[in-house]
Amino acid sequence: MVFSSILFIFIYLPATLAAYYIIPSKWRNAWLFFVNLVFYGWGEPVYILLMVFSIAFNYISGLLVERYRHAEKKCRAALVVCVAVNLSMLFFFKYYDFFAANLGRLPFLSFIKPLGLSLPIGISFYTFQTMSYPIDVYRGDAKVQRNFINFGTFVALFPQLIAGPIVRYKDIAQQLEGRRENADQFASGICRFSAGLAKKVLLANGIGALWDVFKAAEPSSLSAASAWLGAIAFSFQIYFDFSGYSDMAIGLGRMMGFEFLENFNYPYISRSVTEFWRRWHISLGTWFRDYVYIPLGGNRRGLKRQFLNIFIVWALTGFWHGASWNFLLWGVYYAALLIVEKAFLLRMLEKAPGAVGRAYTLFAVVIGWVLFSVEDLPSTIAYLSAMFGGGGGLLSSDFLYYLRNYGAMLLILAAASTPLPKRLLERLPVKLKYFAVPALAAVSLLLCTAYLVDGTYNPFLYFRF
Repeated sequence: MVFSSILFIFIYLPATLAAYYIIPSKWRNAWLFFVNLVFYGWGEPVYILLMVFSIAFNYISGLLVERYRHAEKKCRAALVVCVAVNLSMLFFFKYYDFFAANLGRLPFLSFIKPLGLSLPIGISFYTFQTMSYPIDVYRGDAKVQRNFINFGTFVALFPQLIAGPIVRYKDIAQQLEGRRENADQFASGICRFSAGLAKKVLLANGIGALWDVFKAAEPSSLSAASAWLGAIAFSFQIYFDFSGYSDMAIGLGRMMGFEFLENFNYPYISRSVTEFWRRWHISLGTWFRDYVYIPLGGNRRGLKRQFLNIFIVWALTGFWHGASWNFLLWGVYYAALLIVEKAFLLRMLEKAPGAVGRAYTLFAVVIGWVLFSVEDLPSTIAYLSAMFGGGGGLLSSDFLYYLRNYGAMLLILAAASTPLPKRLLERLPVKLKYFAVPALAAVSLLLCTAYLVDGTYNPFLYFRF
């Protein structure tokens, strides 16, 4: 994995970009389509066939929806079949074994056996992307794409293919047809990529080691302080891991002339859970809002129906993250919090001091990350119990030891989770900023390379979703 990461950063990526700028503009999408498939098949070549099927099927579905636009029944039938096939594919590869294992426990269904399927990398992301295309064509929000290569490039675009952000066709349709790359955009992309890589390698991996210690420990032996320290460590790890990948994807996109929408907006400064989910994984929240919540009726059919819609959306959001009961519980947990906020709590938080709202949100989010990260339900309950004194007391020497060792990093992570570093950089004189930003990018790349060569590289957490 270390070798693959260095190979990608220093050989595959530069070679791809060099060839991209050497070949004529009209062939650049074709080149990207080719390297996209090579990139995807690097680890699992067999799943290239699945990717190509998804591209071809949704491409044809878009054409059929457009062809039968004035024949409503045929148009809707084409869309329904498209959505059904996409969801069936996602269900088979991601959820079949989960349901088979659970249903197979029933005496009359014992013949149902798991198949032991490996999860195709990024299937949750690219299935949502491809499925949104014919829906947008049906709604009239996007024009049909008649160039197969352009559509294939959109689906398999390697910067965001594996872990998002979820890029919808209508957001980059014009960029696929014609984009103008320039030096400033390329330089900005390098800086954004470097920042994302540093988030992942230097920050997420560093604090992830602390979470690994507490996650592996017996919950009954953890003091409340240690359990909270571990949960906070994971909260930082998943933020810098996932936002780091999103930054890398946005940066790589810019190097090739694409502008992807932002996926994170400092979620840990939120004053409510509602605000948190407007700032965290923005592309996923927007997808569920536009393609599930609003079609269900949103908030247009009364408060009770709105609460039901929130519950459905968040149960699906939790299950989207993985075929495990803890993810479903995580989704239901957030559904309950959002319903309570919609009912009355949000109005109270708006009147309260900002510190109160932020403290409540961070408390709720850290609890949520425990549900998310500990997949075994009994272990989840035991860990939560330890956080509230049900383990090895309130304080321990282990807590003091790890706090002393990781205290400085925790302060850096806390500051980096806020807009403070960006604001300080923006206040620099223009001439100083002109040199400071490239210098920071270069130092980040150097440090990340040294870390990758010397240490054990952990894959992105969201690769498994």
